[in-house]
Amino acid sequence: MGNIRPSFIKIRALRLVEIYPDKFTDDFETNKHLVSEFTDVDNNRMRNWIAGYITRYKQRRTD
Repeated sequence: MGNIRPSFIKIRALRLVEIYPDKFTDDFETNKHLVSEFTDVDNNRMRNWIAGYITRYKQRRTD
């Protein structure tokens, strides 16, 4: 069973991937730093949620 993430996490993550498609990778640590750089999220847990969703999204989409 997977994690169920709130829709605001998914919306923000997909918007970041849409704006910066070639910056994000399937590495969580890299994505964590990029989310900090590109957004004004000051909460570490929310930053990690967004970076984790982007990581899983990039791992699933290999096109």
